[in-house]
Amino acid sequence: MTLQKYLLGIAVSTVFCFVAFGLICFYIDPDNTNLVGYLCFYASLMFSLVGLFTLLGFYLRVWLSKNEIIFAYVAPSFRQAVLLSVIVIGSLILQSFRLLTWWDAILFVASIVLLEFFFMSRYSSKSFRKV
Repeated sequence: MTLQKYLLGIAVSTVFCFVAFGLICFYIDPDNTNLVGYLCFYASLMFSLVGLFTLLGFYLRVWLSKNEIIFAYVAPSFRQAVLLSVIVIGSLILQSFRLLTWWDAILFVASIVLLEFFFMSRYSSKSFRKV
C-alpha cells in the first residue's frame, strides 16, 4: 500500500466518522438514551479525532521537517493521535460523571505524556541497538 492510498483511506474514514458523529449528535437524545447511545457517541468521536489528529500530525511533521523519508512519520503520528484522542475522550467521560477537576486533568495528561515518553524512548533505544 502506498503512502498516498493510506492517507486517502484515513481521510475518507475520518469524513465518514465525522458524518456518523454528526448524525449521532442530531438523532440521539442524551436524556433518553442508554449505554449504547453513549458508546456510539464516544466511539464515533474517538475514531474521527484519531483520523483528524493523524492527518494533522503527519502533514505538520512533513511541513516542518526537510526529511525525505516521510514514511517514518506515519507511525508516530498515529500513536500520538490515539493518545491525544484518549485525552479528549477521557476528559469528556470524566466531565460527564462530574469528576473532572483541574488536578485530575493535569494528572491524566501527565500520565499520557509519560506513556508517550516511554514509547519514544523505546523506539530510540531500538535504533541504537547492535544486531
